[in-house]
Amino acid sequence: MQPIIVPHGTYVTLALMRLSEVFLRLGEARLSELIRSVSIGKLKTYQVYDGLKARARLSKLNTETLRKATPRLWTRLGEGDEDLAKDFAQAVLVSHLDMIAAVLDFLGVPHQEGFFAKDMDFSKYLKEGWESRVFEQFRESYPQAVLLFYINHLAWEVTQTAEPFVPAA
Repeated sequence: MQPIIVPHGTYVTLALMRLSEVFLRLGEARLSELIRSVSIGKLKTYQVYDGLKARARLSKLNTETLRKATPRLWTRLGEGDEDLAKDFAQAVLVSHLDMIAAVLDFLGVPHQEGFFAKDMDFSKYLKEGWESRVFEQFRESYPQAVLLFYINHLAWEVTQTAEPFVPAA
């Protein structure tokens, strides 16, 4: 690979996917599925309950109020609210640590109950086409909206992907 030579004083902007774009590309119907999959008990266990409640601007956080807030959350994600996207992503992820551990095991990524070192070099684990392999392996075992979200979140977090993964119909 040839190095890119940039004149002094020139700024280079890389087109990286934003987390809110992951939600938007998955669509409003899948966002609704993700909202229905959130476990209030796990939010409390992993101490993300109060953060999500505040970020979602809900006076009371339970499955019903979260479900009813879906249209407002969709609008805010469409406006690019990255803080909401990050807090909601965390809520979805802690609600599905069993799936995350299974996916990481499948990929051979070292982890502790679904959590991995942030400075880990993923290049040896996420070879070209890993998204499709993970989707095919787990599409019957876990809700597709949750699986697709995790595939895209992992890509967003560690590979700086520019485009979300959406399987062919």
